Order: sequence, then C-alpha cells, then structure tokens
Amino acid sequence: QVQLVESGGGLVQAGGSLRLSCAASGNIRKIDEMAWHRQAPGKERELVASAPAHLDPKVHSAEGRFTIWRDDSKNTVYLQMNNLEPSDTAVYYCRAHLSIYSSDFSTYSDFATYWGQGTQVTVSS
Repeated sequence: QVQLVESGGGLVQAGGSLRLSCAASGNIRKIDEMAWHRQAPGKERELVASAPAHLDPKVHSAEGRFTIWRDDSKNTVYLQMNNLEPSDTAVYYCRAHLSIYSSDFSTYSDFATYWGQGTQVTVSS
C-alpha cells in the first residue's frame, strides 16, 4: 500500500506564503514524477508544478510565485507558494508516479499514479 500525506495548507491573507509538503510512504521501489495539482470550486483540476526524477522541476501555473522541489531521501515533494492571491484558493493535491515492491519484496509493480487526499488552501483578500 502507498500513502501520500499532504500538509501545510490553511488560511492566509493575500500576499502571504504557504509551504505544502507531501510525503510518500509504503513499499516504494522508485518514484518517477511527483507533482502538485489544484482544483478550485466549479473548475477542473489543473497541474500546478511537476518534479520529474533526474530532470529540472517545472512550475506550470503561477510562474515566479511558486517553487517545487523534492527530497528523494524522504520521498517528499514540496511546494513553496509566495505572494498568494485569492485566485490561488483551491484544494491542492499531490500526485506521484511510482513503483512499489510486493509485501515480501520479491517482486515489484509497474509504475502507477497515486494521489493524496488533498489539502485546502484559502487566500483571503
């Protein structure tokens, strides 16, 4: 079993900052890509930033205000959000594309996509 546990969301005033973190746990063999998505009320889920293994991370939304990085020693991805705007209000979801070992570690799975439960970010004006 794999768990992605997000933390760091909350309520902040416009112009403020938050740092989200997402830790992957379980019989993880290898993590390919880790990323953050967000979904605002009434809108589709969108990709915010991605951090592929062995490639430069990329911010797809809110360029210049958000930064993504990962700590592979902790199977954790972070999203630093600065100068937040009310339009950043959304539920933020962590996604990881990874391969896991079987319970006895004798074999392993193909890569698959896993999602966290989401963390609410609310930016007040």
